[in-house]
Amino acid sequence: MDRPPRILIACERSGIVRSAFLALGYDAWSCDIEAADDGSNRHIRDDVRNVMHDGWDLMACMHPPCTRLTNSGVRWLHNPPPGRSKAEMWAELDEGAALFSDCWNAPIPRVAIENPVMHHHAKSRIQNFQPHAQSVQPWQFGNDEDGPDNVKKRTCFWLRGLPNLTPTGKLDGTTARPEIHHASPGPERARIRSRFFPGLAAAMAAQWGAAAMNEFAA
Repeated sequence: MDRPPRILIACERSGIVRSAFLALGYDAWSCDIEAADDGSNRHIRDDVRNVMHDGWDLMACMHPPCTRLTNSGVRWLHNPPPGRSKAEMWAELDEGAALFSDCWNAPIPRVAIENPVMHHHAKSRIQNFQPHAQSVQPWQFGNDEDGPDNVKKRTCFWLRGLPNLTPTGKLDGTTARPEIHHASPGPERARIRSRFFPGLAAAMAAQWGAAAMNEFAA
């Protein structure tokens, strides 16, 4: 092979996970339908399904939108918010489950998908569905009580060909902030609630990158 193996970071515009892999020398690229927040030239602005077959031979880390899949929002399927209909809610569920399914079944040898706990309506719509491999909290990967990782947010990983993560931080969760769950309604709420965490991203790059490379080289 005349190039290094490549990593796809799907449905990411922040660049946090991409940057963590790049910092360790991996050939990593992010992809999202929106432009990269950091203006990186290693960002593909497109639907990830249009680039899944483009030779991502090391691994993919994917963060498909979870709005209609998450267990915490299942109530909206039966009691939609003002101005929305049940038909719209169920259609959005179908769209979200289809994207998750495409990510999970992508033609990439090793895949990690990050999402919250999922309700049964979503699970039943995903092809080859398997339960999540592990769930973690961002504070498990942080060392600074005032840092961005010291927050509460249960994060689940669906893993194919990759090991569970081992926590790397020294925090015990007693000072973890609930700021994500308490985010105020408004145009920025979705972005705040979906933001990722540098300590967790660094652990993903170090542990999954090494595991993938060992298997790739075998």
